[in-house]
Amino acid sequence: MGDSMNRKLRSNALAGFLFISPWLIGFLFLNLWPMLMSFYYSLTDFSLLSPPKWIGFQNFMSIAEDRYFYNSLRVTFVFVLISVPLRLLFALMVAMLLNRDIRGISFYRTIIYLPSLIGGSVAVAVLWRNIFGINGFINHLASFFGMHAKNWIGSPETALGTLITLSVWQFGSAMIIFLAGLKQVPKDLYEAASVDGASKFRQFIAVTLPMLSPVIFFNLIMGVIGSFQSFTSAFVVTKGGPLNSTEMYALYLYQKGFSALHMGYASALAWILLVIVAVATALNFTASKYWVYYENEAGGRG
Repeated sequence: MGDSMNRKLRSNALAGFLFISPWLIGFLFLNLWPMLMSFYYSLTDFSLLSPPKWIGFQNFMSIAEDRYFYNSLRVTFVFVLISVPLRLLFALMVAMLLNRDIRGISFYRTIIYLPSLIGGSVAVAVLWRNIFGINGFINHLASFFGMHAKNWIGSPETALGTLITLSVWQFGSAMIIFLAGLKQVPKDLYEAASVDGASKFRQFIAVTLPMLSPVIFFNLIMGVIGSFQSFTSAFVVTKGGPLNSTEMYALYLYQKGFSALHMGYASALAWILLVIVAVATALNFTASKYWVYYENEAGGRG
């Protein structure tokens, strides 16, 4: 009886490993192995043109004295701290508008979401560069209000703002998730609030936000991680300029690795970025205990 049970357990375990083997092979060779090699290269002087030379933590010590590293870190943090809240706020506002029961709402949802399907592409980044260029649409629009033409992308004061605007414009995915969350809020909560005399704004604060807090938290986490890795817009629209004002961390990492061929240095930068993203995510999870409401929690919060 015992041997039969053991054979059955081993058979089930083997079947389980066979089912997950495609994912397991992909994880081992496409994720884990490159990560291990990246960590090894971070401890070497590797230029792609010659074999890696072991130098220990010299790359990390050099990064600690690299002023361009601190500049890219500052630019990235500014980008994350401004673009993520604005994108979430904009996505939530649009989702609330699209949550209304009006004729043709499915058409409006499709039209509004369409730009987001290509929002992160190189083509849109090129279009963005033309829109904010000296002869672009924004300056033509500003001329109607008597404003002088300005090179929004060529000025260090406004270049990062154009990239933040592009990031906020890519709100479609977050908006769809917010819309799904809004559909799950029980209508009887709004009815009870109305009976108690709560205004629409009060209902938004006391009902919508608490019930939507897990969705907001999910979008926040995904937005922070994605923004720390932002690369395409800075690479295509501004190329990190002017005066390194838009040189984001991922772009600086790319330049070190594939322009200067300092792959060891770039690998060290990648591991530092991983630690930064992990710390930011952990802080968000810790803070979520105080503002995220889960309906199935005993006692509930909020």
